[in-house]
Amino acid sequence: MSPLEGKVLVAQGGGPTPVINQSIVGVALEARKFSQVTSIYGAVHGVRGIVEENFVDLTRETTHNLEQVANTPSSALLSTRDKPDEEYCARMFKAMQAHDIRYFFYVGGNDSSDTVRIVNEQAKEANYELRAIHIPKTIDNDLMENDHCPGFGSAARYVAQAFTGVNLDNRALPGVYIGVVMGRHAGFLTAASALARKYLDDGPHLIYVPERAFDTDKFLADVDRIYAEHGLCTIAVSEGISDAHGVPMISKLMGEEERDDHGNLQLSGSGALGDLLSQTIKKGLNIKRVRSDTFGYLQRSFIGCRSDRDAHEAREVGEKAVQFAMWDNVDGSVVIRRPVLDYSVDYDLVPLSKVAGKTRHMPDNFINETGNGVTEDFMNYCRPLLGSNLPISHRLRAPAVAKILHK
Repeated sequence: MSPLEGKVLVAQGGGPTPVINQSIVGVALEARKFSQVTSIYGAVHGVRGIVEENFVDLTRETTHNLEQVANTPSSALLSTRDKPDEEYCARMFKAMQAHDIRYFFYVGGNDSSDTVRIVNEQAKEANYELRAIHIPKTIDNDLMENDHCPGFGSAARYVAQAFTGVNLDNRALPGVYIGVVMGRHAGFLTAASALARKYLDDGPHLIYVPERAFDTDKFLADVDRIYAEHGLCTIAVSEGISDAHGVPMISKLMGEEERDDHGNLQLSGSGALGDLLSQTIKKGLNIKRVRSDTFGYLQRSFIGCRSDRDAHEAREVGEKAVQFAMWDNVDGSVVIRRPVLDYSVDYDLVPLSKVAGKTRHMPDNFINETGNGVTEDFMNYCRPLLGSNLPISHRLRAPAVAKILHK
């Protein structure tokens, strides 16, 4: 069979990450090696750019500038929150046909993989030769079939470092601190806050993830116990925590709902959950010094806080996507495997149906029995993903001077 000749199209969808540009640069540079590729296009603003034919010709980008972009966070091709249905994908496919696109690479999460699946099926129905590959990306780390996802390691590194700083701050001026971390259905990113612990009394002392039902009375009892023991309490909580009936705590505490264009409950973009939990503690435990932060977008594109391992793997999933399409002439979703107990990764290609529209959750052995923390299994899983040279804190060890006036 002769190689499929035509153009490459690469796009990015959903939330940015610190390393997503590594993947599009991996696609662009790897695709240049294959003679059947006539041009390499990038779609501006993801699927919307495809429908509107807003393309840039990456074939004419310098290698040096591509490498500079690879080391820059956020989405260089810009992104979109459009969630294509069959009709939307049909318009995308029509634009691809018009431009002789024969290789389609889409870097994104759950919804993006489903878009690739629909376009792939439409191409087959039209008897149009098109290789369609989904390239994994999400700081939520919730794609099925993957041991972990590009973007997660760097965002987790940010969360761990942020809580390292919080530990120092809350120890200097003790109180209760709540850090609200991204995670609608999966708690991996919130759980990464546990990597901030160095000393036995370091926080976060309590960690709450969406995989366990959140109970306000139990929460107050947990905080009361920790505060009585340490005189302070540091808490990490996922934005998507819900009660035993699946009702998100943000809507339960607020008594109202705000939804985005996809019909999803609006969880990010405000400090509402942190404020509401703070008020609950103040009212229920009569603790005056209670503070909260919502990490929000800072987790996704914070420059200078990148996992080197995450960056390397984000580059390689882009390269492997091209290799699967060009060498093996197949469609699918690239996944990351971890085959050894220490650390190394392999890359595989699975059918799009195994990833599309599905959500991976933290396994039970990653969450402690009381549902307010993580286990050593999670620590061993997560620690390598944060990369090398993770900053750590230190405490003074000078001996106390004997008191004279206050013996």
